[in-house]
Amino acid sequence: MPKMTFKAKAKSENPMKSVIETSHFKMIVDEPERMGGTDDGATPMEYMLAALAGCLNIVGHSVAQELGMNLKGLEINVEGDLNPARFMGQPTEDRTGYQEVRVTLHPDTDADQATLERWLASLEERCPVSDNLANETPLKLSLS
Repeated sequence: MPKMTFKAKAKSENPMKSVIETSHFKMIVDEPERMGGTDDGATPMEYMLAALAGCLNIVGHSVAQELGMNLKGLEINVEGDLNPARFMGQPTEDRTGYQEVRVTLHPDTDADQATLERWLASLEERCPVSDNLANETPLKLSLS
C-alpha cells in the first residue's frame, strides 16, 4: 500500500494556547489556568493519551471483527506519568516525556481467554499510535 501523509497546522493564540487544524477539524490545545493557560482545551499530553485511546478503539473493533469476536463495547483507560522538571527548565535526569503509559482495556464481550489474548496481541502489533509511543520515530524540526 502507498504511504499516507497526515498533516496538522497550528497557530498560536497566546503563549499557552494553539488552534490546530487537521483535514477539516479544529482542535484547541491549551494549558490549565494554574499553568498560565486559559483552560480552553486539553493539554498536548492529554491529546497524546486521547490519540492512543482512539486508535486502540478503532483497531480493537477492527481486529475483533476479523477474529469473529462479538465486541459490544470497549472502555479504555489510559494514564501516563511524567516529571515536568525538564519542561519547566529545571535540571533533572528524567526525560521530558512520559516515563510510562498504562492502558487498561475493558472489552464488553463473551470471547474466551484465548481469543482475548490473540485480540490483545494484535492490538499491540497494529495500533499506529502505540507503535509511535513504544518505538523511536525520527523527528525533524526545521525553520522556514
